[in-house]
Amino acid sequence: MANTETALKEALTIEGATGVALVDYTSGMALGTMGGSKTFDLNVAAAGNTDVIRAKMRTMEHLGVKAEIDDILITLTDQYHLIRLLRGRGGNGLFLYLVLDGARANLAMARHQLKRIEEDLEV
Repeated sequence: MANTETALKEALTIEGATGVALVDYTSGMALGTMGGSKTFDLNVAAAGNTDVIRAKMRTMEHLGVKAEIDDILITLTDQYHLIRLLRGRGGNGLFLYLVLDGARANLAMARHQLKRIEEDLEV
């Protein structure tokens, strides 16, 4: 079982990763961040992505969709933003947010590695 700091450090080792956060989507607060830059504030991005999750959950509810969200992918011209909702072991209401450099990242591998990190994370 990995703690938050260990999980975030491991996520930053994913090829192309430039930032990662563990976020509570009920409050929009980042519980931990690593990476980012002066021009990319992970706390602001984390808070904004809570709106993405809430909107998707609301839409699923209106449609009567009973499935759970595994992850949400946002592709930009030069970045991937991967949002992975946590399940089990106190992860309810939390998500991992990973920012990847589109030129260096292997998206399939990043999704696989983030899932493994999520499974090992003890919150």
